[in-house]
Amino acid sequence: MLPKTLKLTAAAATAAALALPSAAQELTIGFVYPSPIADVGWSAELDAGRLAVEEHFGDRVRTIFVENVPEGPDAARIMNQMAAQGAGMIMLGSFGYMNDGMRLAEQRPDLTFIHASGYLLASNFGNFQSRNYETSYLVGMAAADVTETDTIGIVAAYAIPEVVGMINGFALGVQEVNPDATIKVVWLNSWFDPPLAQESARALMAQESDVIYSLYQDTPSVVSVAEEEGVWVINTSSDMKEYAPTWLLASQVADWSTHFIDSVQASLDGTFEGTAFWGGYADDTVDVESWSESISPETMAMIEEAEAAMRAGSFHPLTGPIEDQDGMTRLAEGEVITDEAMLGIDWLVSGVETRIPQ
Repeated sequence: MLPKTLKLTAAAATAAALALPSAAQELTIGFVYPSPIADVGWSAELDAGRLAVEEHFGDRVRTIFVENVPEGPDAARIMNQMAAQGAGMIMLGSFGYMNDGMRLAEQRPDLTFIHASGYLLASNFGNFQSRNYETSYLVGMAAADVTETDTIGIVAAYAIPEVVGMINGFALGVQEVNPDATIKVVWLNSWFDPPLAQESARALMAQESDVIYSLYQDTPSVVSVAEEEGVWVINTSSDMKEYAPTWLLASQVADWSTHFIDSVQASLDGTFEGTAFWGGYADDTVDVESWSESISPETMAMIEEAEAAMRAGSFHPLTGPIEDQDGMTRLAEGEVITDEAMLGIDWLVSGVETRIPQ
């Protein structure tokens, strides 16, 4: 019998044939990750979803995964190889895989795809987003509570809409508690560059940032530096408390298990539709873990109230009036940003000093 899971290196995936599924295995699913699978991080969260799929479906499915795949030609080769050798479904774990994935979806309408963070859709090509701006708003409130310099730094991966939306949610949470605080951003233009992430965190500390927000850094590199320097830190993707037992303020987490299982079931049933999935507090996709006990009771009460409202669907962090960095009104009084607008958001709120790179 074929193994239920097959791990391939990027080189092996493009050179070696993948065995076809056995009769008992109705569907082979390929998973393509942008960074190495570690104990924490974005790829670790995605892989937890893969393991949930295996546990749920048992011998009905077989999974193949390739980690640390650069966006561009390497990713295109790997996903095409997966398709050519028997995968019936492919999960693409990075924004930059979108265009190559869509081209393959158009060539192979018999395959189904789910893609992280993108905006393109087809009948066999869906995408999935987390409403991480919800948890970003809450951890922003916590950051505002503990800062003593009124300067907060963000080490951000790429200036894609998802990240921009999270920065805006974070900034609005900061301003809810401390309107005088300012926010500085360092753009890495990388999902996985631990040395540059650490260097950027130290640069922000040198500019008096006493809270650092590690936004989609797929390792605990920023978290570890903050612990070493005695600076508060917040991270996305997995609970990283063990890497900063003293100075971690909170960890944003996401759980893709339910969406992955639902998507695989639809592929097995022949009912798959390429839709945009937005997972947030309302469906238990996002959460915050390891809140620091140093957050004041008053601010924690505000955080809990805002979380409850988001779970109930009665509050959206990006609700007007909101002005951008140039003083332009982006959302009028009471106006709530739409999901469509979030997919293309290209502006930062007032209070964020750093501009979006052009």
